[in-house]
Amino acid sequence: EMEWEELAGCQNVTGTKCDFSSAITEYDVEYHVRLRAETREDKSPWSSYFEMIPSEIAEIGPPEIELHSTNGVIEIKVSPPEANRAQKMWIDDLSFKYNLVIWENSSNAELRKENIFPTDTINDLAPETTYCLKVQAYRPLEKEGLFGPIHCIKTTRKVKDLLCPTNVRVSALNMKFHLHWNSQYKESVRYTVQYLLAYLKNIPGDQSKKWLCVPRCENITNTKCNFTSIIPPAPGFYYLRVQAMSEYNRSCLSKEVKIDPLITNEIGPPAVKLDVSDVLLHVQISPPGGSENEALRDYGLSYRVLYWKNSSNNEEEAKMKVVKQRIATVSDLTPSTLYCVKAQAFSEAYNKSSHFSKEECIRTHGGRKNLGPVYTLIANPIILQNKLDLYSCYVDWGCYLGITCDYSSLFRLFLFLQDLGGQPFGSPYLLTEEPTENFCIIESIITEETKQIDFEEGQHSKQSSRDSGNYSNDDDNSGSKVSEEKEIV
Repeated sequence: EMEWEELAGCQNVTGTKCDFSSAITEYDVEYHVRLRAETREDKSPWSSYFEMIPSEIAEIGPPEIELHSTNGVIEIKVSPPEANRAQKMWIDDLSFKYNLVIWENSSNAELRKENIFPTDTINDLAPETTYCLKVQAYRPLEKEGLFGPIHCIKTTRKVKDLLCPTNVRVSALNMKFHLHWNSQYKESVRYTVQYLLAYLKNIPGDQSKKWLCVPRCENITNTKCNFTSIIPPAPGFYYLRVQAMSEYNRSCLSKEVKIDPLITNEIGPPAVKLDVSDVLLHVQISPPGGSENEALRDYGLSYRVLYWKNSSNNEEEAKMKVVKQRIATVSDLTPSTLYCVKAQAFSEAYNKSSHFSKEECIRTHGGRKNLGPVYTLIANPIILQNKLDLYSCYVDWGCYLGITCDYSSLFRLFLFLQDLGGQPFGSPYLLTEEPTENFCIIESIITEETKQIDFEEGQHSKQSSRDSGNYSNDDDNSGSKVSEEKEIV
């Protein structure tokens, strides 16, 4: 059975509540509590016990705040709950976040809500106006606390200082970051860009001495700064501001800007290179910023490849291919056709997309099929001398177009030529020329010069009716064609 202990301060009480905080020594263990009613003459049975873990049932109390009005803004400092207590339920003060509700002290005021840091500035307020506010502490993903009491304060008139930089903004492309600002000061002024790691804002107290100078952005005269050097390989949150210093050593700070590098950054377009082989189009993609830019790896980039036929009378729409690698292969293309390609980088995790790359175009190869050595064999006039005196060789036009072709005959011819020496295409007796659309039967172009060759019995007659009139496909070039073939013989 349980060993019950009396709660000090909770004996013989006449009310219906009791403070037993002094009995709680640990906040994350389970306690059992029971009670009974008593009179002078009698005692009731014990109630069923109540189970509790203090840290789970306890509410977060209100924080304490300090306010100060200056130059049209309200400066606020927040102390976490239990700040002045020796024994704390929530030891980690940095785990608290704070919500602010502020409104003008008027009958028709609208509430304005925002998150604030332990030391913060409330901006965008009307000058010489009374504002009321209250603050709530909460632990993210756990529980919200109680709002503290309402405090009211009147703002002052804002003094416009032309020395202060205005319109401070960040531009970023491919993880290259630049800070820009405007200057209203007409005299000589020098600027220093400062940054603060965002987590330091969550620490209560004055953080003014925690700001650091951006390298190569100290005492500059221009109104922009490259602060890429402060962004580490694993980006975090940053605050930046610009300090202006006049020639009389008077200074003024700009408003602070907060950046999340991976959110602020814009992804530039990739680049593409094209190559074709047979009827395949190979697309090589260079990532934004170049292959050496590793700063974009946190985005987990994928690529949309858009390709289309570049033809004035072509109504086919562009087609898209999505790849995660930096190479894409497109098949089922039309031979002898100009194709154009462009690519876009995108990140699903950050919902970001680049512009499309510059268009690149390339023409696919012709329609003839690559038959390897057999194609080379039949597509060129052949003269053999050794075991053969003269062979008749011709090309069927239907085979050239890939319409009909007796491949078995071609294969037998190829094997027969291999028997001549094992490597017929390296033989000195095999002479070739580039294929053209003009084909002729070789024995039909023999002239008097060919009589120097000793023909064996069974040679074909020059007057064969089979090749009559087949010297050339061109009426005007028959003479030159014959001359060309003569030189080959």
